[in-house]
Amino acid sequence: MSKGIYAFIVFAAGACYGILSTFVKIAYASGLDLTDVTGVQCFFGMIFLWAGVLFSKKKRPTPFHVLSLLAVGIPMALTTIFYYRSLETLSASLAVVFLFQSIWMGTVVEAVLARHFPSPLKCLSIILCLAGTFLSAGFLEGGQPLSLSSGMIWGLLAALSYTAVITASSLLGEGIPPVLKGALMATGDTVFTFLILPPVFILTPALWPTLLPYGLLLGLFGVALPPFLLSWGMPHVGPGLGSILVASELPVALVMALLVLGESVAPLQWAGIACILGGIVLGNWSK
Repeated sequence: MSKGIYAFIVFAAGACYGILSTFVKIAYASGLDLTDVTGVQCFFGMIFLWAGVLFSKKKRPTPFHVLSLLAVGIPMALTTIFYYRSLETLSASLAVVFLFQSIWMGTVVEAVLARHFPSPLKCLSIILCLAGTFLSAGFLEGGQPLSLSSGMIWGLLAALSYTAVITASSLLGEGIPPVLKGALMATGDTVFTFLILPPVFILTPALWPTLLPYGLLLGLFGVALPPFLLSWGMPHVGPGLGSILVASELPVALVMALLVLGESVAPLQWAGIACILGGIVLGNWSK
């Protein structure tokens, strides 16, 4: 396949995370809490991926591949935990701004690890994505104050762990089928999440009628599809461009909030979406 197809696959992985935020808000409104939502998301996502392994091309991974891909589940779990902690003290729009610092973090990591310094076009792409992020967050519309807080630190930690997931997806598991690679990553994510947030929902049958529909949706878009798509596309685009492409999460999240939750999106926020999409196009222009 062409490089552009792989770039679209990574773009779709970011879009899955954007869709996820709307389902999480609806789940919280239904009375579920952080432990329920996070746990059921990991549980069903892992099941989806291992079910996919049964119907995919069989290839026995080496012990190193198994252990390294299971370890990638740790930053996957930490991204969710750190991000949700940041939301305890920051607004959703401000927290996502700090999460999206992974855009430039991924480029820095690529420059250090691969000695592959960004071109002027990619630098312009990053600037456009960051500018679009701040516009989409509604700073100029709502006048949100910026002051040092623990929420900002949690948000930056989420961005660091998100960058680690993107980088590891591009470097580890070469030659492993994407669905198996994603299943191993999701298994590590689930195990680590259950260690931090014990899955008490499993022993609460009364919760299952409410949990089941959200588990299926969150498991598919939050755990199953993103690692599968990242495992498929990231090795072909690299962490620098990949960190730009997954910025699709923000515009998708805003559009979903508008269409499903009925939240208003200001004109400057639409301008921010246009900046992000323009930055993504610029970053992928050569491909």
